[in-house]
This record gives sequence, C-alpha cells and structure tokens, in this order.
Amino acid sequence: MPEISRRRALTAAAAVAGAPLVNAPAARAADHHHDSPASPDSFDEVYRGRRIQGRSAAGGGHHHGGGYAVYVDGVELHVMRNADGTWISVVSHYDPVPTPRAAARAAVDELQGARLVPFPAG
Repeated sequence: MPEISRRRALTAAAAVAGAPLVNAPAARAADHHHDSPASPDSFDEVYRGRRIQGRSAAGGGHHHGGGYAVYVDGVELHVMRNADGTWISVVSHYDPVPTPRAAARAAVDELQGARLVPFPAG
C-alpha cells in the first residue's frame, strides 16, 4: 500500500467531514510567531539532578518558542509551540508535551545525563 502524505490525509479528512480546508503548514507557521493569550508560567527547578528553567523571553530566545525560553543547566533548549498548543524541543521533537516545563523534563530524560550542546540559531 502506498504511503499517504500528511497533506493528502488532511485533504481527505476535510472532504469527508465537509469542512473547508485551510493551509495547515501556514496556520502552524503563523502560530509559531505569536505569543498565546495564556503565556506559560515561569519555572526554575532541579529535575533528575539537572537545573531546568523557563521564562518569558520577549524579544529574546528562539523565535519558534513564542516568546518563551527554556534552559537545561544554563544552556538554551530550543522549544517550539505547535498550532494545537503542545510543545516540542530540538531534543524530543517527535514527542509533543503540554507545557515548556514538560518539554524540559522530556529533554532531560532523553539526554540520559549527557550535556545539552548549544544549538546554533540561524
């Protein structure tokens, strides 16, 4: 059976549901560049022996984080907010979580004690 692309699956689902199809990639991209009305709370804690922090980063941080920056042991963990409100990071990109704190914890779990290497911003 041939593999189906995400775009084709969305088109088929919209046709079945009778819903108008929006350009999903454009919608996701637009969401990445705007702060949500309910910005996530700041946090600063030690999780599994690693210091994780998150805070508003108006004008700073990685642009996909929606104005929010996350750090593991002082190194920025690049995070991105998805259109559905979930969060992913460069370390756990395929495992969306509900908050930036959860993204930081997931990254620590994935790192398994390894040091987070700074990710070059383009």
